[in-house]
Amino acid sequence: MPTKIHDASYAALSPGELLAWAKIPVTIVSDVSNGAVAVDPRIRPLRSFPLGSRMVGQAVTAWCERADLGAMLLAIDAAKAGEIVVADAGGCLQTAYVGEILSGAARLRKLGGLIVNGAVRDIDTIASWDDFPVFSLGSTAKGPLSKERGAVNGNVVFGGVAASPGDVVLGDNDGLAIIPLAQSSTLLRLAEARVEVEARWAADLAAGKTLAEVFGLDG
Repeated sequence: MPTKIHDASYAALSPGELLAWAKIPVTIVSDVSNGAVAVDPRIRPLRSFPLGSRMVGQAVTAWCERADLGAMLLAIDAAKAGEIVVADAGGCLQTAYVGEILSGAARLRKLGGLIVNGAVRDIDTIASWDDFPVFSLGSTAKGPLSKERGAVNGNVVFGGVAASPGDVVLGDNDGLAIIPLAQSSTLLRLAEARVEVEARWAADLAAGKTLAEVFGLDG
């Protein structure tokens, strides 16, 4: 069956909203969502982020059938500058779903990044880029076997978290979060409030309070 491309439409976040999300650590949004948006922690960046920086953008989804990169090719072509390709390969590590050529094409198109629940290859080259983040479950030298199947911009489950086109993808050295677009504003407000709370905790501890005092354990 040829690769299916769904007709997905979603509201684009403003540059200000994306900038606000870029200030939120993945740990914080995980906490305020009770872990609901946190992706499988085994999916890691190929290159560590500079301290305090992170990847953020809206999702273009790809569902990749085993050993087939058709959906990956078409998702990269469909994505706009700043968007992030979210490719679910079902955790398959037997063949790579992206390597230097496809990642390089995404980088040239100025996409915000690429995340794969599966294997990638050409690690040395991809990890040398400091302007294009790639996350993966693992790596293998073996390439794909076909480019005919899968689906683009449908709903997927990525590393245990539901992902739809337009969802907010947030990544840093602690891992990945996929925030439903419909919940983006609410979770952003909660996350910003939690950042302020943690800053107060740090200030109280620096002022000499005990952990029990700060966290309300004293009777």
